[in-house]
Amino acid sequence: MTTQTATLVPSYVQGAWWTPESSEGATPVRDANTGELLAHVSTAGLDLAGVVDYGRTVGQAGLGRLTLHQRALKLRDLAQYLNAHREELYELSYKTGATRIDSMIDVDGGIGVLFTFSSKGRRELPNSDVIVDGAAEPLSKDGSFIGEHIYTRIPGVAAQINAFNFPVWGMLEKFAPAFVAGVPTIVKPATPTGFLTEAVVRLIVDSGLLPEGSLQLISGSARNLLDVMDYRDLLSFTGSASTANRLKTHPNVIEGGVRLTVETDSLNAAILGPDAVPGTPEFEAFVKAVVTEMTVKAGQKCTAIRRTIVPQELVDDVVAAIGERITQRVVVGDPRAEGVTMGALASLEQLRDVRGAVDAMLAAGGELAYGTLDAPQVRTAHGQQAVVPDGAFMTPVVLTWSDVEAEAVHSREAFGPVTSVLGYTDLSEAIRLAAKGAGSLVATVCTNDGDTARALTVGIAGHHGRVHVLNRETARTSTGHGSPVPHLVHGGPGRAGGGEELGGIRAVKHHMQRTAVQGSPNLLTAITGVWHTGAARNTAGAPEFGGQPGVVHPFRKSLAELRIGDAFASPLRRVTREDIEDFAAKTGDTFYAHTDAAAAEANPFFPGVVAHGYLLVSWAAGLFVEPAPGPVLANYGLENLRFITPVPAGDSIRITLTAKKITPRVTDVYGEVCWDAVIQNQDGDIVATYDVLTLVEKENTTYANWPAGA
Repeated sequence: MTTQTATLVPSYVQGAWWTPESSEGATPVRDANTGELLAHVSTAGLDLAGVVDYGRTVGQAGLGRLTLHQRALKLRDLAQYLNAHREELYELSYKTGATRIDSMIDVDGGIGVLFTFSSKGRRELPNSDVIVDGAAEPLSKDGSFIGEHIYTRIPGVAAQINAFNFPVWGMLEKFAPAFVAGVPTIVKPATPTGFLTEAVVRLIVDSGLLPEGSLQLISGSARNLLDVMDYRDLLSFTGSASTANRLKTHPNVIEGGVRLTVETDSLNAAILGPDAVPGTPEFEAFVKAVVTEMTVKAGQKCTAIRRTIVPQELVDDVVAAIGERITQRVVVGDPRAEGVTMGALASLEQLRDVRGAVDAMLAAGGELAYGTLDAPQVRTAHGQQAVVPDGAFMTPVVLTWSDVEAEAVHSREAFGPVTSVLGYTDLSEAIRLAAKGAGSLVATVCTNDGDTARALTVGIAGHHGRVHVLNRETARTSTGHGSPVPHLVHGGPGRAGGGEELGGIRAVKHHMQRTAVQGSPNLLTAITGVWHTGAARNTAGAPEFGGQPGVVHPFRKSLAELRIGDAFASPLRRVTREDIEDFAAKTGDTFYAHTDAAAAEANPFFPGVVAHGYLLVSWAAGLFVEPAPGPVLANYGLENLRFITPVPAGDSIRITLTAKKITPRVTDVYGEVCWDAVIQNQDGDIVATYDVLTLVEKENTTYANWPAGA
C-alpha cells in the first residue's frame, strides 16, 4: 500500500471517495525522514454541511438497525480484518518518522481498542438500544408511578479532530465507543500524517463490514466544521490549547449546545520517591520509564514525561543514568535503516517548533544537561542512509533547573524528545511541583513505600487524569506511564483540557444522552426491556400466590419463547428448628443467631434463633427449579442479594421468580436471563431479594424431546 507521489489525499464522504477539482493551494505532505514529497492535502469545495447531514441521516439509520451487541461484534470483525493488514500499515507508518515499535503502538494499539470495546460491549451492555442507569425510584405510595434514568444514543454525529502523533490509534480510540453507542463518526486527521489515517479508512471501507455512513473522513482543513454542527452532535478535539480555546468560544458551542471534549497540552510529571535510590529496582524502572517516554514516537506523545521530579540529592544521579541509557540504547535516524531506535519528528515544522521551545526554556533559566540542539550528523547505517539533511531529526535533550519554580518549565511544552529534571526537598514540595503543571493527563509515582505512594498519589490525583504507580512488582508488567488503556479514562483537568476519553463503557455512554423517564411499571418495562416491580406477570405455579392455569413454567421456555414478565410462584415451605440445626452442623456455620436462643434474643436484629440466609436461598432454588433437562443450561450466579426480614423456626417461605432481563448472545446458541427473585414469608413480608442469572438456549433443541420428569 503506497500513496502516489504528489497526488491529493482523498476524503471519504457521503458514501464515496472525493478529491478537489484542483490541487491549487493544497498543503504538501512530506516523508518525515527524507523530505520526499508524498502528496498534497486540500478540502477546497468540500460540502461540510452535506457530510454532517449524511452522518445524521444515512449513518444514524444504518447504525440504528443494529443493537449494542451487534455493533460491538462488528468491531471485533473489523479488528480481525485490520490485523491482517498491519504490515502494509507499518510500511506506510515509517514515512511519519515512526519506528517499528512506534508503529505497533499506534496501529496495534488502535486495533486493540476495537477488540476491547467489542468484548466489553457484549459483556457489560444489554443486547438492546437502551441502557438502564441505576435502580427505579418509586414516585407514588402504591408503586403505580416510578422513575429512572436511561441512556440512548445522541441523534447527531461524533466528529473528531486529531493530532498528528497517533494517526491510527487517535482515530480508533474515539471511533470505537461512538460506534458501539450507535453514533456515526466524522474523522479529521492532522495534515502531516493524515495519509496513514486515509489508508486505514480505505481498509475499513473495503472490508464492507460497517453500515454506510457510520464513518467519514475529511483529509485536510475543516475550519468551518463547527458552523454546521448543533446540539445533536459531539466534537472531540486533540491538539493545542490555543486551538481548543478557539473551539470553546465558537457560538455553536456556547449557544448552540454542541458537546465539546478536548485533550490539549499536558506537562506530565514522573516523581521518584525518596526510597528509590540508585541500585534499587525502582530507580532502574524510573530511569527506563523516563527514557522510554522521551524516545517513543520521538517524544511526540501527549502523555510523555515532561517534568522528571526527583529528590534534590539525586538530580545528578538521575541525569547521569538517563544520559547513559540514551547513549547506550538510542540511535536516531530513518526507522527503515537497520539499528535505528528513534525516528524523525513528524515534520520540519514540528522540528522547528520543538527547538524553539527548548531555546525559550534555556533563555528562561534551563540548563542543557544532556544532548544538543545541533542537527544530528549525516550518516549511514549498514549501507543505508539513516540521517539526511532534509529529515526532521533531533537528538534527545535533558534540561535541569536551578530554580525549580521557574514559570517556563511548568508552562512551556517542548513536544519532542525533551524532559526537565527538577529536584525536591520533601514530599510536599514534590506534590506542589507536580501540581504546577496546572492539570495533566498522567503522572508516575515510583516508590516501593506504601506511605509514600499514598501521600504522593492522593496529593496529586486532583491535578491528574491518571496516576501510574510504579515499583518492582509492576516494572515488568506495567503498560507504562505513556500508554492509555481502553479500560480506563484518558484525559485530565485544567491545561489538559478537562475531557475524558476511553474508560470502557463510560466512553460509550459519553456518546449517549441520559434521560429521566417517568411512568407506570408496565410502560417503563416496555420502554427499557427490563421488567419492573409492579408490572404485569405471566405466572406459573401456586394458584394461591398468583399462578395462572395453563401457564408453562418459565424454565421450560427457550429464549425464542420466553418473555419479560414470565414468572413462577412457589408454594410455602415451613422452617423447623431441626432444619436450622442440621444446616448449622453440616455447613459449620454455627453463628450464635442460628444456634444459641438466649444470645439471639439479646440481639436487636433477631426475634430468637433464625434460619441462615443461605439456607433460605438454597431452599428457594429448590422451590422454583424445574428439575427435568430443558433450555436452562446453567445457573451462573446471584447478584444484589439482600436479607431483609429474619425467619424464625415455625415461619414459612415462598419465592416468586420473574424474567427481568433477556440478553441473547449474538455469537452463541444461548443467552443470559436475569430473574428477579423475591422470597416472602407466610405474611407476605419480604425476606430476601436478589437476581438469579442463568444461561438459556435460544431454541429448545438440546432437550426438545426429553420426556418430562426424566
